[in-house]
Amino acid sequence: MKKFAKAAIVLAAAGALALTGCGGGRTEATTSGSASGAAAGFEANAVIGVAMPQKTSENWVLAEQLFNDQLTAAGFQPSVQFANGGVTEQQNQIQAMIEKGAKVLIVGAIDGSQLGTQLAAAKQAGITVIAYDRLLTNTPDVDYYVAFDNYKVGVLQGTALLDGLKARKGDKSKWNIELMAGSPDDNNAKVFFDGAMSVLQPKIDDGTLTVLSKQTSFEQVVTQGWKAENAQKRFDTILSGFYQKADLDGILSPNDTLARAAMASVDAAGKPLPVVTGQDSEVESVKSIMAGKQYSTIFKDTNLLVAQSIKMVQALQKGGTPEVNDTKSYDNGVKVVPSYLIAPVIVTKDNAAEVYANDKTLGPLTKG
Repeated sequence: MKKFAKAAIVLAAAGALALTGCGGGRTEATTSGSASGAAAGFEANAVIGVAMPQKTSENWVLAEQLFNDQLTAAGFQPSVQFANGGVTEQQNQIQAMIEKGAKVLIVGAIDGSQLGTQLAAAKQAGITVIAYDRLLTNTPDVDYYVAFDNYKVGVLQGTALLDGLKARKGDKSKWNIELMAGSPDDNNAKVFFDGAMSVLQPKIDDGTLTVLSKQTSFEQVVTQGWKAENAQKRFDTILSGFYQKADLDGILSPNDTLARAAMASVDAAGKPLPVVTGQDSEVESVKSIMAGKQYSTIFKDTNLLVAQSIKMVQALQKGGTPEVNDTKSYDNGVKVVPSYLIAPVIVTKDNAAEVYANDKTLGPLTKG
């Protein structure tokens, strides 16, 4: 997730997305969804609670700024909190937002399965709950989900890895790869991984791809807390144990931070540069892509995600029903949550200038 230049442009773009029903592959046509907890209208200057997870990537930091600025501009009173202390802190923050009289809670969970008590309290208070970016699981007390199509993100990452191997390692017909996934307490991590493996598993099965470590299940390749040091430590072990006499041709990385950590491990081992995927269009990774190092990232524009969330809040404030474009894909274990999904975009050196053309931070990095 990243940023385009001006909020006005962003809000217009988000409106256009809503009209066209942009859903990234698995979604159905745009519909007006309904949710059991939809608010029946409320005051225009209401408190809107925004519970964010830990600041593990640039996109979360940007979201904080955008929510504060754009909710204020829309006439609401934002209460935006990060839970850098962990799940318990986030539980306490959500409870405080309820007690403050929030009319809507937008929740980017650290662990989407650990907020059931707080969400039940929110529902009891008549608050509408919107899961932001990460699905809230094992609870009936979530009304909407707004996110990028995260399964599609994984499909794009798996496809990019294969494309990069063919482009960079074309003299070979078989390749050694290793797999990484995100934090097991983040619902998205498994969704990313499953999407990628829908592309990669057939190639592992037919022998095109070999995972020398034999670490191929989600549980074997997770990275607790999405922390770079955990990824680098794991790859140090893998490289010393399985690649003393073999080349590592490619790495499936779920995001840019972990991609750079894995590449640092490969560099420290004195091995040739592998094809490495990523996600989030972080500045250092875009520089790396333009330098011919990291192969790909995923562009998930935080502006669009925040703008769509606020659009939902505005519909609720007026007593309306927020627009959704998927009512089938996201089962949280208790219910299928009506969702608005935005399409992610794969980025390589070949299309970076086009994708980031309107981004004041990333656009200049792609100029020759």
